[in-house]
Amino acid sequence: MLPAAADGKAQGHVEYNDDVRPILSDRCYSCHGPDAGQRQAGLRLDTEDGALGELASGGQAVVRGKPGESRLLQRVQSSDLARRMPPAYMGHDPLGQDEIDTLRQWIEQGAEWEGHWSFTP
Repeated sequence: MLPAAADGKAQGHVEYNDDVRPILSDRCYSCHGPDAGQRQAGLRLDTEDGALGELASGGQAVVRGKPGESRLLQRVQSSDLARRMPPAYMGHDPLGQDEIDTLRQWIEQGAEWEGHWSFTP
């Protein structure tokens, strides 16, 4: 399934659960997710506090309304392979332009965070 921005929703509202979380989950959580044993650089992208909090290196991964200041976008767009995320040196492919555009649009729209959903039979 394509992210909403790639599916013609490029000018519409980007939803965290529908559009952003799948990108972060597929591409970022293995190093920046809930597993403390695998987490890199102390960055959690699976929680609002983690994504919006102050980074050890300064700045924030996500700065609401300011994609240019959001380290997340800086790193996924970097032409420096040593800085680009996900890391090429670990064999990961870069994010596609549609994924980057979805993240940028979400941040521009205020990076609204929706709580985790769960399924209970």
